Amino acid sequence: MAGPPVISIVDDDAWARSGLADLILSLGYEVRSFESAEQFIQSDSVNDTACLITDLNMPGLSGLDLQSHLRRQGYRTPVIFVTAYPSDKHREQALADGAIGFLTKPYDEKSLAACLTRATQ
Repeated sequence: MAGPPVISIVDDDAWARSGLADLILSLGYEVRSFESAEQFIQSDSVNDTACLITDLNMPGLSGLDLQSHLRRQGYRTPVIFVTAYPSDKHREQALADGAIGFLTKPYDEKSLAACLTRATQ
């Protein structure tokens, strides 16, 4: 029997990761957290992540860089962006590259839950 879908969180802010992980766990998903895009890319979680939630602005690879890298490697993992610094340019780029959500911190929990439902069905 398969377990709950794996949701991977990539955010350099430990508090943001922790709060998001708690919310996702309460929704019944399995959670894996990473403090950088590079850490996620090097993990085994790349292969079994049902949905990726990533911050936009991080040291090293940004969330957009991470999304682009995964697409170039052939991964079609649904991506949800959560950012404190939204811009129309970044939103358009993320959505054009296949993101299923682009939420502004503080995000609405119902909007995030709806994105996760869409990503995991």
